[in-house]
Amino acid sequence: MALPVPEYDMNDIVEMKKQHPCRKSTTWKIIRMGADIRIKCQGCGASVLFPRTEFEKKLKKVIEHHESQ
Repeated sequence: MALPVPEYDMNDIVEMKKQHPCRKSTTWKIIRMGADIRIKCQGCGASVLFPRTEFEKKLKKVIEHHESQ
C-alpha cells in the first residue's frame, strides 16, 4: 500500500483545526519540514514544532501553495 503524497510543502500557508491563543491570525506558514514540521503564526510570529503525524491530524486545509522558483 502506497503512502499518500502530502498536499503541503515548505512556505505554504495553512490553517489548523485550532486557533493560536494570540487570536491575531488563524493562518500559519510552514518554515521547516522533516520528521518534524515547524509552523509560524502569521499574527504574532510564534513558532510551534509538531511531529509530522500530529501535524497531519491537526491540519485543516492548505490556504496558499508557495510557488518555488
